[in-house]
Amino acid sequence: MSQPTRLLLSLVAGLLGGVLLARASITAADWGVAIAQPVGTAWLNGLQMTVIPLVLSLLVTGVASTAEAASAGRLAVRTIGASLVFLTVAAIAAAVATLLLLDLFPIPVEAAAQLRAAIAGGTPVPTPPPLAELIAAIVPNNVVGAAASGALLSLIVFTLIFAFALTRIDAPARDLLVRFFAAIRDAMLVVVGWVLWLAPLGVFALAFGLGARAGGGAVAVLAHYVVIVACACLLIGVLAYVVVLVFGGLSPVRFARAALPAQVVALSTQSSLATLPAMIEAAAPLGVPRNAAGIVLPLAVSVFRAASAAANIAVALYLAAVYGVSLGIGMLVTGALVAAAVSLAAVGLPAQVSFFATIGPVCLALGVPVELLPLLLAVETIPDLFRTVGNVTADMAVMRLAGAGDDCGDEGDAVDVAV
Repeated sequence: MSQPTRLLLSLVAGLLGGVLLARASITAADWGVAIAQPVGTAWLNGLQMTVIPLVLSLLVTGVASTAEAASAGRLAVRTIGASLVFLTVAAIAAAVATLLLLDLFPIPVEAAAQLRAAIAGGTPVPTPPPLAELIAAIVPNNVVGAAASGALLSLIVFTLIFAFALTRIDAPARDLLVRFFAAIRDAMLVVVGWVLWLAPLGVFALAFGLGARAGGGAVAVLAHYVVIVACACLLIGVLAYVVVLVFGGLSPVRFARAALPAQVVALSTQSSLATLPAMIEAAAPLGVPRNAAGIVLPLAVSVFRAASAAANIAVALYLAAVYGVSLGIGMLVTGALVAAAVSLAAVGLPAQVSFFATIGPVCLALGVPVELLPLLLAVETIPDLFRTVGNVTADMAVMRLAGAGDDCGDEGDAVDVAV
């Protein structure tokens, strides 16, 4: 049985068990929650303790690998540039679209109230700081203090500055530090793997407490969540068509015909890497030389996940709506930029690991509690289908923008390496 299946069964069993026990006996349900809640909290803490070291090490190694890829030639630089712009625009567009969707199709009021009461337990949700205070705090005056207080936005800014500075020092010292952070990353991934091995138990414990306190309202919110996040991912596919039309000079119909086979493979495999051969076959219909596609697509697949960044900010904003956290324009832009940055850092991570490594920092940067994330992971299979399709569609749009009409010239050697 696959891990997603085990998590989904644990979620269903926990919610159903909590609801049934609460209806049978309030006293018994209270006893059950008293036992399950510490177990679920301990497991969630185990995940949260990995977030800061994992994200920081991922950012350093991610920037280093992107800088190395950019040294491959002009086409690689164009690919990375187009990817970064698309990634940032996609995250901001997804933030706006998610707010509009939540306004048009709000979370069921009664269900959201039940969920907040069940999760908060009387603990007030922190209020996001004003924009002026947020801007002043972006650059930390004490990195150690920022880490101790969980000021993740400040840490991300410092780490990005540090990572870019690494690319400017001598190669021996740079390679030494990159290997050091790569070792931290690999060690933390082992720890995360251990924690996720216990995920069915942790999800069951958290879901049991939620079911006993919130009842069927939790199910309604989870179903609503799946629809909202799936729509945010679909938006990226639509955005890719618009970008190709406006900046790539290609009709949406032609792009749709060329992209369809790769999108079908993406939907069936849930893997952008597995879709790579189908995307390369789409190069000629998109007017991109095959040798240029051999450079652009592997690079885009390895560093560029526009739909993932969009989904990450959508999840964080959905949680903010559940908790009643009001976010201003400054916080929205900040969240979108953090989502774009951490999506670049999480390349190559397993889906379950990247779910926490990429969404957790966005939530923490926005001041949104993360207690619901494990339950959202249990229903992530459906949104992940749309993430993959959105990522693949965006990759092909970048291929058209960066590679159309490029014969690779003096970059022919890079083609052999990429292919």
